[in-house]
Amino acid sequence: MKVKAENNRENSVPKGVTDFLPEQAELIGFIEERINRTFELWGFRRIIPPMFEFEELLAVGMDDSLRDKSFRFEDRQSHRLLAIPPDITPQVARIEAMRMSGYPLPHRLYYNGRVLRQVESQSGRSRELFQSGVELIGLESPEADAEMIAMSAEVLRKLGFTGFKLDLGQVEFFRGIMSAADLSLSVLKALQESIARKDSTTVRSILESVDIPDVTKSEIAELPRMFGSADVIQKASLTVRNDRSRRALDNLAKVVDILAIHGIRDELTIDLGEIRGLSYHTGVTFEGFVPDIGEPVCGGGRYDGLMGRYGRPAPATGFAFNVLNLLQGLEKSAVINLPVTPKILLFNMKEDRTAALELTARLREKGFIVARDIIRRDLHDSIEYARRTGIQSVVIVGDLAADERDAVLLKVSDGTRRVFTMTDQAFLDRSELFS
Repeated sequence: MKVKAENNRENSVPKGVTDFLPEQAELIGFIEERINRTFELWGFRRIIPPMFEFEELLAVGMDDSLRDKSFRFEDRQSHRLLAIPPDITPQVARIEAMRMSGYPLPHRLYYNGRVLRQVESQSGRSRELFQSGVELIGLESPEADAEMIAMSAEVLRKLGFTGFKLDLGQVEFFRGIMSAADLSLSVLKALQESIARKDSTTVRSILESVDIPDVTKSEIAELPRMFGSADVIQKASLTVRNDRSRRALDNLAKVVDILAIHGIRDELTIDLGEIRGLSYHTGVTFEGFVPDIGEPVCGGGRYDGLMGRYGRPAPATGFAFNVLNLLQGLEKSAVINLPVTPKILLFNMKEDRTAALELTARLREKGFIVARDIIRRDLHDSIEYARRTGIQSVVIVGDLAADERDAVLLKVSDGTRRVFTMTDQAFLDRSELFS
């Protein structure tokens, strides 16, 4: 059956996934390299989880909402149900609990990977997420939580972002208030949604319909307004009375104080009425936002209960970057600080390719990116090819105007030429000449 060419182009991949062409792929590589290097400088070691797992084991670390987003299929070998993870943290929890008992705590682990999530067909959201994240397992400390947030800020700065915000919450603060209220699930859900929208009017209306102590009503009614600068923590401490929420505020205040030592102050916002992330979070949580992007570029928090689900209880905290949201942010930003490595197209005018290949090898040893122009075409067409593919220089071997031992360096931007001897190591060391 014939399919129209235009339909092939429009529907070449399923909805929710994307082909990344060289320009975007290069930018994704740059993002991941900056993330990985930062993680390594903070002492984290890489692990590589599998692409799919047994569904029943993966589900141990997921709530129902996350489990429903996973792609599942039958294994032809074992006839057991397999799943492609919708999130990597449960995989890390399984690996740590079942494979790393002989390693000393704490575990500092990082990963890069793709996850798939089922989404509504009309939502326009991507079903494929590129995650780069860290998990710090074995430390129950505000400093460990602060370390996650500080690393996220360092990466965003290294990528060239300015004006970013790190929005902190504390799920135990919220849960302390709600547990004291002892509300039905339907009322609790309605309150959570209204508080997340900062809809004080609806919150008050719901509270009028329930029979709970006035002190608890007052605490809940204040939640939509408990966001802003770090001063929110002090204001909240004057409002809440239950011990669970007060301990959570004390923990959050310590994290903020440590972040100040890291030089992170103006970037912080506090939102005590927001329940972020996943059900396994148990303490401080955060999300990172960059200008012009409505979705968070990173997020995570403490999850002290997750490890115990796999039989090895341990405190833990972590976070992950959404690499595609970072990509979108960089594409919208005015400055992309990609490292510039000179790119060279080597054009051989000789029948003998020996000199050309030897020079190509020497240039690559110097760290230059060198493509051999193997196609038989005239010099003008090769220069145009270099221009259109972002190559800065064309090196010509065998130009009739040059000595047999010489080559010509041609700058694509302005057409200027410079003759050099192919064995001149001092010339080949000067990267600025080729950029």
